[in-house]
Amino acid sequence: MPHESSTPSPEAAPVLLLERRPDGVAVITLNDPDRRNAMSDEMTAAWKEAIAGLRADDKLRCVVVTGAGSAFTSGGNLSWLADANAVAVPALRDRMLEFYRTWLGIRTLEVPTIAAVNGHAIGAGLSLALACDLRYAAADAKLAVPFTSLGLHPGMATTWLLPEVAGLPLARELLFTGRSVTGSQAESYGLVNRAVPRELVLQEALDVAARIAAQAPIATRLTKVALSNGGHPDLESALRWESLAQPITMASKDMVEGLTAQREKRRPVFTGE
Repeated sequence: MPHESSTPSPEAAPVLLLERRPDGVAVITLNDPDRRNAMSDEMTAAWKEAIAGLRADDKLRCVVVTGAGSAFTSGGNLSWLADANAVAVPALRDRMLEFYRTWLGIRTLEVPTIAAVNGHAIGAGLSLALACDLRYAAADAKLAVPFTSLGLHPGMATTWLLPEVAGLPLARELLFTGRSVTGSQAESYGLVNRAVPRELVLQEALDVAARIAAQAPIATRLTKVALSNGGHPDLESALRWESLAQPITMASKDMVEGLTAQREKRRPVFTGE
């Protein structure tokens, strides 16, 4: 009987791609389009590793997150939920808390972050976009947090992030009803910064990222801290922070470069020193 040789199957593509650009912009692509970039265990582990690497990168200036294919992300992988009733609440709580904290690790980055919402962002997928500092969405994308329609309480800090970004009245409506909005509607609601044609979403986000990356890194990072978690609780807190943070930038070489470039009518070249 003749021996039949088998051709080895090609390795599966990684479920998450990380591209570091020369200008200090990093692009993370959720890369499981066949499953609409669902946040599987494999993708979650890859995300955790990617965020840890970016956190340690002192050359990083901005991060863009997008999805491959027609979706940004359809959110958490729900296939295991049918068996969740058999698991005790403490174990479920521990599992979900680890999931939330891993994906919301993007909030711990000291540089601005941008969600390029190239397609549908559902449930935890929309929460991921909300966790970023800025959002640019496809005009025809569907954005929704349909937790209650699945019999679920919202997760991944959606009850914090949605009011923070869009205000409590809209957050209540979307969370109570589960209705979806388009990217264009989301722009009018203030849910995203701008809605553009689908084919332009990533370039729009990259253009903004490049502009951010060209600013003074120390000043940008300190500004992000000032605006994190809803900003300062009151005016006095803002004044105290700024009276410390602004002198730090005054002592930097970047401030000298910025003033010199303004005087010489040229673009500044900031080094983060």
